[in-house]
This record gives sequence, structure tokens and C-alpha cells, in this order.
Amino acid sequence: MNRRQLLQQGSLAGLGIFAAQSLPALAQTRAAGSNAKIRVGIIGFSDRLRSALLPAFLSQAGEFNCEIVGVSDLWSRRRKEAEEWFTKKTGQAVPTYRNNEELYEKAKPDAVIISTADFQHAQHLVEALAAGCDVYCEKPFAETMLDARAALKAAKASDKIIQIGSQRRSGDTYHAAYEFLKSGKFGPIVAAEMTWNVNQPGRWRRPDLVAALKQEDTDWKRFLMNRPEADWDPRKYLEYRLFWPYSSGIAGQWMCHQIDTIHWFTGLPHPRSVAANGGIYQWKDGRTNFDTLTAVFDYGPLDDPTNGFQVIYSSRFSNSAGGTKEIYYSNGGELNLDTGEVTPNGGLTAKEAGVMKLKPNLLEPSKLKGSGPAITAANTGADRLTNAHMRNWLECLRSRKPTSAPVEAGYQHSIATIMANAAARTGQRVTFDETTQEVMAGGKVWHLG
Repeated sequence: MNRRQLLQQGSLAGLGIFAAQSLPALAQTRAAGSNAKIRVGIIGFSDRLRSALLPAFLSQAGEFNCEIVGVSDLWSRRRKEAEEWFTKKTGQAVPTYRNNEELYEKAKPDAVIISTADFQHAQHLVEALAAGCDVYCEKPFAETMLDARAALKAAKASDKIIQIGSQRRSGDTYHAAYEFLKSGKFGPIVAAEMTWNVNQPGRWRRPDLVAALKQEDTDWKRFLMNRPEADWDPRKYLEYRLFWPYSSGIAGQWMCHQIDTIHWFTGLPHPRSVAANGGIYQWKDGRTNFDTLTAVFDYGPLDDPTNGFQVIYSSRFSNSAGGTKEIYYSNGGELNLDTGEVTPNGGLTAKEAGVMKLKPNLLEPSKLKGSGPAITAANTGADRLTNAHMRNWLECLRSRKPTSAPVEAGYQHSIATIMANAAARTGQRVTFDETTQEVMAGGKVWHLG
């Protein structure tokens, strides 16, 4: 098969093998570290792209001699919006393309920014690598282990610069938290609590756009990629975050950000096990992904079940009390990433320690170094984390050094989110098979569910 046939077929496994074997022949000839202009393509003209990623890119592109050379989107309306957006923001329109194959063949980008539907990210990453492009890929990295393994394999076989959109990894306050934990001053982590609560009936809903979308104006078959064949459904096309298997919703959209800090701060690649529950308790609008989810993770050394800690994650769309939080606990106190503070809150007091003839254990209050509290809110705009993350990618395009969020970060958060989704949907305790790299529910491999 040639590249055209592979891209049209949309076989993820085939693309993974193709990228690994044929990448050098397809790769563009731009020399690493060259001062030549870097040509960047856009894969998916999404809300996230225009509100955050593009502003972050354009504000810094001149410094790194980068330019946007084309936009690929399946929907004709989005292509028109892209032309209008660039004309208004930059004074000139950019070429638009009906699909990624056209973009790669005609625009010949050196790098791409992928901001498409959740389930498409992994396959679009593989396509980009096969075309010889560096990649900024929005999270979640993948929603199934089949997709995750294929994309990881293609990435490992390439020498391309990959940034996963886990922007916490470019935040200076998060880096300060990492260094503090690494110093040993905090002590062993005993637990972490993470929440993401909103009261937003319109979250991920697009009723006006759904009414405007016609099948003849897009390419439903290309949209489905390697998902099962299904009848045309404009809601699943535009409101995909509400429907499995096109997204895992809460897990893939929000939890992947916060659970990623666990992997980064501890060096642990994935949970040992997950139990979860959830449901559609409030917004009964036809969605199939939960509006409420609670997952309990067991983390620790894979070869030492006697050591470890628990992570409790919860999210709801029906009441915003509690907002977002990201708190790490030790026996001596807490590291609160919502405030950027270390405090002795909850630490072992002299009174309680004396009962067992132990010494009190209370952390010294301090502020994490950085530009302010870590950003844990449900913000999809061009915040300082997104700007810093985009800058890190642009810097690495020039230096050819690894990014803040390399492909392994995406692979690891995908394992955790897939495990949580499997646990919530099956009601079973879920584990991960290191040998096969499969998520296991009730002793069986969990696929699309």
C-alpha cells in the first residue's frame, strides 16, 4: 500500500507499521536546528484551537520563524471559518483542505497542531509522523490501548518532536512542586485528592451547530476512522465528548490533566488498579458518557504491593461546589496545587504523636516558587500554561530537544483514563497487564466495551 491508500483506509495498526518502516522516505528534508522557516499545518479547526492554541502560537511564532501554511477540516463551515479567522487576525487567509491527506500533499508542512475529536488524536499523530512532521497533539492521547500502542510505536520509530497537550508540564509552579517532592522534604505521598466540579448544562453541547450541520457538508466516513460503522449523527460529530466510543468524556477530557501530575511527580507509569462508579444523574439529554464520575486509584511500585498511596478523583456537571482542586498529602501536611502552598494541614501533631511515643511531623509552611498558584480550574482559554506549553514546543522544534510532555506522558495518562473508564462501565476492579499492555476488567481484555 502507498501512503494515499493507507490514509484513505484509516487502519491504525497499518499506519503504525507504515510509519515505523517508511518514515525516512516520507520525511521532509528540513535540517534539525535549521533557521529556515518552519511550516505548520492545522489538523482540525476546533474551539480549543481558535480560543487557546492558535493565539498562543501566533503570539510567539515570529520569534521562532514559524508560519501557518494550511488548515485541514472535514466540515466546509469550519474551513470557511478558518479563512475568515486568519484574515481578521493576520490580514490574510490561509489555504484550507478537505482532509489531512490533501494538507500533507499540497501544503507540505514541517509540523502540525492536532486538535480534533478525542478518539482521532492517536491516528492523526501516526499520520503526521508518516508525513515526516513534528507534532503538537491535544490530549487525550488515546481512548483505547490499541490506538495508544500504535501511536507510541510510531513515535518511538521516529525522530520527530512531539508535544502532548498536557500543559501543566510547562507550568513553573508545577515544576516547583515536582522539585519539592523530589527533594524529600514532603515525605512519602500517602494520598491525593482531585476534583473537577461544574454546573454547566451546556458543557460540550453545540445545539445550534448541530442543527446547522448537514452530512453532505462533511465526510462522516473519514470522521469515524477506525471506530465501528454507524449511521450519520450530527450530535456525535459535534458533541462527541458526550458519546462513547468517540470520547470517554470526564475521564479523557479532564481527569487526564490531573492524573498526569501523578505520573510526572512520582515516576510511576500507571495505576496498579482502579475502581470507579458514575452515571447520568442530571443531564438526561441522550448522552452516553457520564455527567458524574468517581474513581479510586491505587498507585505504587509494581513489584511492592506493601507500599503505595491512593488517588481519589471525582467530577460532576450538576453542582459546582468545591470547584477544582489538586491536593497531595503526606504524614506531615499537604501540597495544595490550587493555592501553590505547602502547609502542615492534617500533619501529625505532638498530641497524636505522643500516644505512640513518636515525634510530631508537621511541614514548614511555604509558597512554591513560580509565577503564581498552579492553574487547576476548568479553563480552556489561552492561559499562561497553554502559552508556556506552546512556547516549549516551538523551542524544541528549533533545538530538537525533548518537550515538556513527550509521547510517554500521553501514553501513561491514556492507561489511567482507559482504566477508569473500563472500571466505571463494567463495575469491576480494573488492572493493567504489563506484558500485553492491556487493560484488564474481570480477567478479560477491555476493548471498546
